[in-house]
Amino acid sequence: MENEPKPFNLRLVLLLGTVVALLLIQIAALLPNITTPVERIEYSTRDVLMRLRGAQEPSDNIVIVEIDDFSFNWTGYQWPWPRSYFAEIANQVNQGGGKVIGVDIFLSEPDEDPANDLAFAKALENAPAAVGVVQIFESPVDTFSISTLLQAQPAYKNALDANGITAFTRDEDAIVRSVQAYDIYKDKIYYHWAFEVARLYLDVEPPTQPTDTSIQFNGQAVPLRGKQVLVNFAGPSQTYTTYRAADVHDGITLEENPDAFRGKIVLIGATTVTLQDMYPTPFSTQIPTAGVEIVASTIDTLITGQYLTEAPPWVALAMTIAAALVAAFISRSNRPTMTIVLLILVMGGYAIGGIILFLRQRYILPFVVPQVMLFLGIVLPTLEQAVSQELEKRRVRNLFSRFISPEMVDQMMSTQDLNSLNKRSDISIIFSDIRGFTTLSEKLAPEDVVALLNPYLEAMSKVIYKHGGTVDKYEGDAIIAFFGEPVPFKDHAIRALRASLDMRIALEELKQQWEKDGRPTQIEMGIGINSGDVFVGLLGSAQRINYTVIGDNANLASRLQDLTKTYAWPILISESTYQQIKDEFDTEFADAVTVKGKTKPVNVYKVIGRKGAPKSEQLQSWQK
Repeated sequence: MENEPKPFNLRLVLLLGTVVALLLIQIAALLPNITTPVERIEYSTRDVLMRLRGAQEPSDNIVIVEIDDFSFNWTGYQWPWPRSYFAEIANQVNQGGGKVIGVDIFLSEPDEDPANDLAFAKALENAPAAVGVVQIFESPVDTFSISTLLQAQPAYKNALDANGITAFTRDEDAIVRSVQAYDIYKDKIYYHWAFEVARLYLDVEPPTQPTDTSIQFNGQAVPLRGKQVLVNFAGPSQTYTTYRAADVHDGITLEENPDAFRGKIVLIGATTVTLQDMYPTPFSTQIPTAGVEIVASTIDTLITGQYLTEAPPWVALAMTIAAALVAAFISRSNRPTMTIVLLILVMGGYAIGGIILFLRQRYILPFVVPQVMLFLGIVLPTLEQAVSQELEKRRVRNLFSRFISPEMVDQMMSTQDLNSLNKRSDISIIFSDIRGFTTLSEKLAPEDVVALLNPYLEAMSKVIYKHGGTVDKYEGDAIIAFFGEPVPFKDHAIRALRASLDMRIALEELKQQWEKDGRPTQIEMGIGINSGDVFVGLLGSAQRINYTVIGDNANLASRLQDLTKTYAWPILISESTYQQIKDEFDTEFADAVTVKGKTKPVNVYKVIGRKGAPKSEQLQSWQK
């Protein structure tokens, strides 16, 4: 025996499709020069983590001498300031006992007065340690580029104990979260000047063994992202102690606080927007932070060893796959409430765990893709299940719509317990049959019989639906229908009579159309109606089921339909039906007949028509 094909599992396909798509996005993000939307959201998530952690107490061993708007206005100088002015600032720092001076000013161009450069160099040389900045940039020439090193004037060669690059890295959303740890020029490694300042302050060896993932410094492996070191920002702008350049130059700072620089790292740099050395950071995207303050946070990170560590790419991929497995497990639940609760608990638990890991270990887990995988991995199958159920409802609705009116189907579909449809109920049953159809079908080809029968059954069913009836079944040319279930009507007998009369009108319209088409029109229709208590419900097997009526009163309606042949009358009704419709319809007592299955005679009535109907609308006898 051949194996039955397995059903198509759309939920599994959706789950696998989601995880594959997200894994491909993550892999694409690893490629150079490609930035995915997921990366941008991930950056924002990390900023939220930083702000949740809040500002930390900055090192009091790092201070900034700021070149600010006040100092510009006070001195009246235009940029660049005379180097002699900076010489006085450095002398003040030396006088105050500063340990390391970091100069965030390019000294590659000479001062208008060479004596000024000599004075500044002398002041830096007198400092316990001084660090300057250099710049390596690429100049495109035809199909290649030339590297250029921009460094301080020769006057500063002996004055500066170290030089370092000063490159910041803006992520794709233009926010600075890291600095370039090192660069190479003519096979020589130049480290970021924050490393040089920290090295001289701690009195340790320079960084070594740089790779794409780490660099050794002060006995620790500094985590890198490519060549970038993530900055553990202490806080937003103005977090570190800052003194105005003009106040330092004029001796005001030391006069007010003689220990302002003692044993400290003193960074000299611009904080004015005019010099365009301002950048958005995770703490202050709207209010930019001065570059020299970003360096201060970097130095603080290096001195304290409080590094931020990103989860490696394989962890992100593994977490995505794990999220898919969890989603597959949760989505197996058939209880929507339980599914939603588990989804919230798992997503919330992962988020809380990631926050705790960041706050305690400064470890950055991938947030976006695993959470998206969890959400979509559960929501998509759940939506698919809802869509499948809706499609199944539509299929069932379309199926039932062949037998009952669409309005009644909607009410049935809202029934929570299908067993509630099985019951005894007082209803009215119609049996209708085409007179002479057997003889007619013997004269026609099978396809011609179908061409007559299908329009007839469709037209009669529409009439039954119109009056709220239910089509039980078709038996050849016979139609069995009932009124009063599954939606109960107190006037079910009247509805049955109205439908029966309208069925006669629909038959006449069909006969007119058939006559135009050259088809046979020697057709009549007999209808028997009875009202009473019967069983109504779903009957059948697991493979085939029918919504039908069973009972003696249903059989009586069938017998009345048979009697239409005997009395040559289109519509016959029982006593029970007569009692319910006599105020609206004209009838005529036909006979008291003992029908098959009955021991006592039953009263049979001919239906004439609606009360007050003109003669042309009243029913007439046909020839037997």
